Amino acid sequence: MADYKMPELNAVVIAGNLTKDPIFRQTNSGTPVVNFSIASNRRFKDKNDEWKEDVCYVGIVAWNRLAESCKDRLKKGNAVLVDGELQSRTFKTEDGTNRTIVEIKARRIQFLNKRGSGPDVDTEKEDDITSFTDDSFDSLLSPEDSDLLKDK
Repeated sequence: MADYKMPELNAVVIAGNLTKDPIFRQTNSGTPVVNFSIASNRRFKDKNDEWKEDVCYVGIVAWNRLAESCKDRLKKGNAVLVDGELQSRTFKTEDGTNRTIVEIKARRIQFLNKRGSGPDVDTEKEDDITSFTDDSFDSLLSPEDSDLLKDK
């Protein structure tokens, strides 16, 4: 039997609305990090042909410049599109038990809401759809993987 190499692929794209305001902080070494969660809705028809809705809650973590860009731009209810990778981490709770969380480490976040709202805002302006990218972990890619990500 031939030896097959399993492709190393870990990619996630998800859209949703923030469930609460993001939490911004800095590590001891001063690296910016932001955590927030989104609710992503899915509509489907059940076996009785009735529309149902399912909600998936997902934690997001963003680092460095991407965290900085989220700091003042995101709040509860904002719509975002997140492109990233799954990561898991384990920690001890206060009662000493280990807990593991799976979350998305964001690589790119696209803000989908209009910037501001209310009577003073110029509604003639188009949507403020802005995308911010974290390229800090591109240096960890092999040359072959980097070639795959380049725009042709």
